[in-house]
Amino acid sequence: MSNLKIYNTLARDKQVFSPIEPGKVRLYVCGMTVYDFCHLGHARVMVVFDMVQRWLRASGFDVTYVRNITDIDDKIIKRAIENRETIGALTQRFIEAMDQDAAALGVQKPDHEPRATAYVPQMLALIQKLQNNGLAYQGSDGDVNYSVRDFPGYGKLSGKSLDDLRAGERVDVNTGKRDPLDFVLWKASKETEPSEVKWDSPWGQGRPGWHIECSAMSGDLLGEHFDIHGGGQDLQFPHHENEIAQSEGAHQHSFVNYWMHNGFVRVDNEKMSKSLGNFFTIRDVLKKYDAEVIRFFILRAHYRSPLNYSDAHLDDARQGLTRLYLALKEAPDDQAVVLDPAEAHALRFAEAMNDDFNTPVAMAVLFELANEVNRSKSPAQARQLKALAGVIGLLQRPADSFLKGAAGSETEGLSEVEITAGIAARVAAKQAKNFAQADAIRAQLAAAGVILEDKPGGLTEWRRG
Repeated sequence: MSNLKIYNTLARDKQVFSPIEPGKVRLYVCGMTVYDFCHLGHARVMVVFDMVQRWLRASGFDVTYVRNITDIDDKIIKRAIENRETIGALTQRFIEAMDQDAAALGVQKPDHEPRATAYVPQMLALIQKLQNNGLAYQGSDGDVNYSVRDFPGYGKLSGKSLDDLRAGERVDVNTGKRDPLDFVLWKASKETEPSEVKWDSPWGQGRPGWHIECSAMSGDLLGEHFDIHGGGQDLQFPHHENEIAQSEGAHQHSFVNYWMHNGFVRVDNEKMSKSLGNFFTIRDVLKKYDAEVIRFFILRAHYRSPLNYSDAHLDDARQGLTRLYLALKEAPDDQAVVLDPAEAHALRFAEAMNDDFNTPVAMAVLFELANEVNRSKSPAQARQLKALAGVIGLLQRPADSFLKGAAGSETEGLSEVEITAGIAARVAAKQAKNFAQADAIRAQLAAAGVILEDKPGGLTEWRRG
């Protein structure tokens, strides 16, 4: 069905994808903790795995895609208390905001979007299994912890040894842990916590730890053994490592076949995060940039590579997307767009996507096709460009709609001196047969609302669009 290869974090290698059940893919991705607005790091997770599930479906697989919502957590409780609102009101507000951001970015809804608070019975059953298997214990403080040293495979995903992890660690005297590496499965209730985060359990009233949520939800919706588990690189350890320990420790067999992790979004070479205070919310960036520009910006980098955020990079992404939309002006919007999978560009696009979802190479194929459309003025090729880009959620609106918005997004028009200089640079690029650079300059001017018209004799006239 597919020649897909995936870089498997667990194997530290690119492997041929072979689903557990032929023709079907079960995919789980760790979603958001909903106590604040989503930032661009969250946008990358949403867009990357939206692209993954789109390509799997386009390849003919029957996909079940699950992305969870963490709606109970220390940060959520703290924020709700600070805001003097209920936890339910807080999380619902930010779930709605997350859905708005995702929709703006062209992210399709997962097949299932479970909330942690709806799966507490499944979590309790899993913790009970772990205790029965000698891997969980209740500490003197009432918390139920996972005994890391009793699970032989701990560290296989992250490559960390227990000795390295224990170096410099010490047991906090205020916890009931036997070992500093043990992690909490069930947190005993505190008197100061709201009643809505207290559930009855065999170990007393409490609430689930963070890691147990995903093991319980994925197991319930996808089964105890499924195909692909994804998430941000920051979750590889300890969250995903702990998921493996929980699920395999409880069920005594393999948990996930392929682990995928997208790279960080960076600002000034530092990871974007709320804790560092260097994050940009999706909705703040949307005030300056078209949502499709942000999606394009994320997808033109390989999902495993770091993604460097800056206005300059987003400006460049806008120019690139403008070039593609300029080519689409040859495609009438009232005609059906049907992909021809046997066409040469489509075959090369598929080859790139099957090579660990190599969107940078796939994007290069789109630009090559756009250049051909610009030369041939072929509506059929323009429709093929639109269909091919649509596989990864791009170029799906009327070209004029985007181009007018891109031109209007510039805060200041270019001066005549700047326009003349740009035209001269384009002429020089064409004379040097650097047609890609010439196209880029034309697109840059178009994004600023300047339309070029090439006339006989090598003359170029311009007007403001």
